[in-house]
Amino acid sequence: MLRELNDYQIEALLKDQLVGRIGCHAAGVTYIVPVNYVYDGTDIYCHSVKGMKIEMMRENPLVCFEVDNIKEITNWESVIAWGKFEEITEMEEKQKVLQKLTDRITPYIMDDSITREHGFVDKEGDIGTTVELIIYKIVVSKKTGRFENR
Repeated sequence: MLRELNDYQIEALLKDQLVGRIGCHAAGVTYIVPVNYVYDGTDIYCHSVKGMKIEMMRENPLVCFEVDNIKEITNWESVIAWGKFEEITEMEEKQKVLQKLTDRITPYIMDDSITREHGFVDKEGDIGTTVELIIYKIVVSKKTGRFENR
């Protein structure tokens, strides 16, 4: 039987997961893509290189974000959040956000070469000099969650 997650469970799942999916829509096209993220209890922070996802969110900043934890087909939980894409352009804030992403994801990386491929850097000051990344947040306006556990 499907049941609703409470606010505490929704927050816990958003903070616990490493990968979520952004759904965006522009020019009659809907696009869903997985992203690494960090959630601070208010906003969802991500990074990307320029591409289809960024172009679409710049055109239509209203997005949907989904995370889940699936243990079995009848034992899972899922959160959907709606919000607005906002690109972060101020260098100091970009550096802080990328450092938070790096700190969150690095313990799960098995091979150091992966960090360079995904734009992670050793020091905050490397952003904007050695790495050309788009840092953004999703300002969350609504969240809902469901689960099943038989």
